[in-house]
Amino acid sequence: MRGDLIRVLSLIEEKANELKLDGYEPDVVLVGFEAYEFIKGQVNEEFGGEEEVLELSGLKLRILDELGKDAVVVDSKALGFGLGGAKRFRVLE
Repeated sequence: MRGDLIRVLSLIEEKANELKLDGYEPDVVLVGFEAYEFIKGQVNEEFGGEEEVLELSGLKLRILDELGKDAVVVDSKALGFGLGGAKRFRVLE
């Protein structure tokens, strides 16, 4: 459903903008396997085909099984240097 894809893309952009306002440069979206399958299904339904999704909103997409239904927008250069550099959100309720 188009609304679900728009909601997810809006959340990614919102979290990326929050990181930018904090002085970070987001470049990756980590997604749990369940979240990835949902996003992939939405993209393929919208655009047709059975393509893998490698990028969303200009950010690289990586699967991290442990996140499950969640996703995290990340500045990969800032991780490990203290607090900040990542914003987590729920893709599926």
